[in-house]
Amino acid sequence: VWRVVDKKWPQFEEVFWEFDIERLLMMPDDMLERKAQDPAIIRNFSKVKTVRENAMMIDDTERREKQSFGEFIAGWPSDDVIGLWLYLKRHGSRLGGNTGPYALRTLGVDTFLLTQDVEGFLRSHGIVDSGITSQRALKATQAYFNDLREQSGRPLAELSRLVAFCHGRDRSV
Repeated sequence: VWRVVDKKWPQFEEVFWEFDIERLLMMPDDMLERKAQDPAIIRNFSKVKTVRENAMMIDDTERREKQSFGEFIAGWPSDDVIGLWLYLKRHGSRLGGNTGPYALRTLGVDTFLLTQDVEGFLRSHGIVDSGITSQRALKATQAYFNDLREQSGRPLAELSRLVAFCHGRDRSV
């Protein structure tokens, strides 16, 4: 799925006016439905409408916080990246799972990912023992990555990849 999105991303940007928030907010439903039929992008209406829904979330956040969305994201405490994930999941559309963290990485936010390999590592080392998205597991995971970052001085994205390599199929790399 991610390869398809990556391949079509330039067309998404073009079709949605480089994600101009004001234009997206004014887009009527019938125009959104037409865009969802465009073969240049993913033709799934429920997925395509998330573009406008997330534009609404960005606008709502800017109005409520009285700052730009970029400032809001940049001002989020770096030791609580899971809090930012949860914010996107609660207030945005289709931003749960790793979609929120991937979106944050695109915005330049340093974040780890909860891939299968990272989860396997955390479980095999006794860091988490419940559902990986439970509050307890997320807090333990955040604490673990905060400690790694403090000890190593490395960014969370790099640490996430190293942890994945230590456990996953690619650990011989």
